[in-house]
Amino acid sequence: MDFLETKDVVKQYADHCALNNVSICVPKGKIFGLLGPNGAGKTTLIRIINRIIAPDSGEVFIDGRPYRSSDIYRIGYLPEERGLYKKMKVGEQAIYLARLKGLTATEAKRRLMVWFEKFGIVEWRNKKLEELSKGMQQKVQFIVTVIHEPELLIFDEPFSGFDPVNTEQLKKEIIELKNVGRTIIFSTHNMTSVEEICDDIALINKSEVVLSGRVAEIRNRFKSNTFSVCVKNDIFEPSPATFTVLSETKGADNTLNVRIRKETELSNSALLNILTQKHEIISFAEELPSMNEVFLKAVITNH
Repeated sequence: MDFLETKDVVKQYADHCALNNVSICVPKGKIFGLLGPNGAGKTTLIRIINRIIAPDSGEVFIDGRPYRSSDIYRIGYLPEERGLYKKMKVGEQAIYLARLKGLTATEAKRRLMVWFEKFGIVEWRNKKLEELSKGMQQKVQFIVTVIHEPELLIFDEPFSGFDPVNTEQLKKEIIELKNVGRTIIFSTHNMTSVEEICDDIALINKSEVVLSGRVAEIRNRFKSNTFSVCVKNDIFEPSPATFTVLSETKGADNTLNVRIRKETELSNSALLNILTQKHEIISFAEELPSMNEVFLKAVITNH
């Protein structure tokens, strides 16, 4: 079941078409990667979902029905451009923003202390935001985004300003939010993070969706029939009619690591059977393209 869907959304700015018939389906309880190069239209779509701007045409649906203005309270949005008050104390503005989301002061304080303790920033709650590092400020922004426990969370480059340790902590929190049933839209240029946490993606380029689907299925779609094989031998026998040897590297203990590309009509099982007739196989694995490779191929093809 989809939590959010856009159908044929169009947005025009003067002589520039920011979105051209963009349709996406965000499955309920999943992490959905919204990808694309700079200027592709991702931010415009996010602003439409947040009702910051309206589409020129097309529709947005929540839970299978047309999007209503009251649905905005079901959304938490972490924008790429941070928007906290630098001169205001961290705790005070977090409570203020939580109350704008509908929480009582008492409930806001209770929930904030849980998150402040989790992120190790309790002692910073009486400091002004400008006294915090960029990473600390980002933690506060994340807390304010999730504090009202929205059903849909939109994170736009959430790891910006984080070191690897804090990035890993935030990834774990995002996955935990998914595990308790939240639906998440995750916009980033970091394709490694997409592979690690996203279930589905949509790639927008030049204002249009050029690729969408489950991450695993998309990587399979772009595979090049390349395999990594480790054999117990110093000599690897090629088989021109069935596969091409791309490279050979000697490994430890009289092993040989070989990369091969099979003929497209040959099944993986048939390939393995041919190899086992001539070699003692230590390992055999198909190489799938990274999401970074998929991104580049899809964008260049659509260029």
